[in-house]
Amino acid sequence: MTGGYASPLPVDSLDMWGATAALPEQVAAAADAARGLGGLPNRDVIEHVVVLGMGGSGIAGDVLVAAAAPFMPVPVTVVKGYEPPDFVGTGTLVFAMSFSGDTEETLEAAGEAYEAGASMVVVASGGSLARLADEWKVPFVPVPGDIPQPRAALGAMAVPPLMALEEIGLFPGAGRWVDLAVAQLRRRRDQLVASGSLAERVAAQIARTIPLVVSSQALGAAAALRWKAQINENAKTPAFWNVHPELCHNEVAGWAQLGDVTRQVVSLVNLRHDAEHPQVARRVALVTEVLSEVVAGVVEVVAEGEGDLAQLFDLALVGDFVSLHLAAAEGVDPGPIPVLAEIKARLRT
Repeated sequence: MTGGYASPLPVDSLDMWGATAALPEQVAAAADAARGLGGLPNRDVIEHVVVLGMGGSGIAGDVLVAAAAPFMPVPVTVVKGYEPPDFVGTGTLVFAMSFSGDTEETLEAAGEAYEAGASMVVVASGGSLARLADEWKVPFVPVPGDIPQPRAALGAMAVPPLMALEEIGLFPGAGRWVDLAVAQLRRRRDQLVASGSLAERVAAQIARTIPLVVSSQALGAAAALRWKAQINENAKTPAFWNVHPELCHNEVAGWAQLGDVTRQVVSLVNLRHDAEHPQVARRVALVTEVLSEVVAGVVEVVAEGEGDLAQLFDLALVGDFVSLHLAAAEGVDPGPIPVLAEIKARLRT
């Protein structure tokens, strides 16, 4: 048993199964931790919002773009790299996101943003970024220390910026959308921890292939990226993603050749949701018809829940469990990611 739920994983040294199953409670706790956050800037001075973060922390920016940006009066930019945009200054609210607090790209970009006069909010478990938040005297939301990996901290990283934006007045109603997401996550989690779940069936369908995960809108893009990254890190296998309608203007043409190869090694995964444009629904059908001839199989997963945030988290949780079932099938420990640790260590030297 892990986290109170039976795990199919033959090895799970960091209890990724239990951490994944705890996402509903993590989201609720993150909302509580960020409510009433002090030291935030006045709404009237904010002209831009920028989110800095990489990997499992950077997904927080993608969630913000999908769930909040369409309703906000100011633009949102997500930066996954070393440098903030040149426009960052006194009219910018910057969320610096790093699970460890020591992500070098985020530290460098955050330092430049602070020097440029931006209003800062830091979300981290500790490390250099937490120390800088204290030195800068800026709002800080701590990430619980019992989460085993950044990719298991989706709620802890993504929810605090939403709550801070509600506190400022840039995203009214965030708390209500979070509550709806928690309710859906609990429903979906209880389905996914059971034997024969949707995630287990999807994993069986795409096992031993390279998934191409496809969706649409910012909601679907964030979900598809999450699936891709979780399969990479948990199952230690390749995966790729793309979005409608853009893929209809380029990628589909790339499937004209090598069908004898791709139908052996690639699976198509369509992630569907209520925010899908009507024309995208037609595109999904047409592209699926074309690709079904050159891929090993096609899988569709439909989001459930009320609101974009709930549906995004719902798709993410399904993908998380799919990645764990893929790891289980190969006898892979989903927790450690030694190759990423090695790259970071070599960069430090």
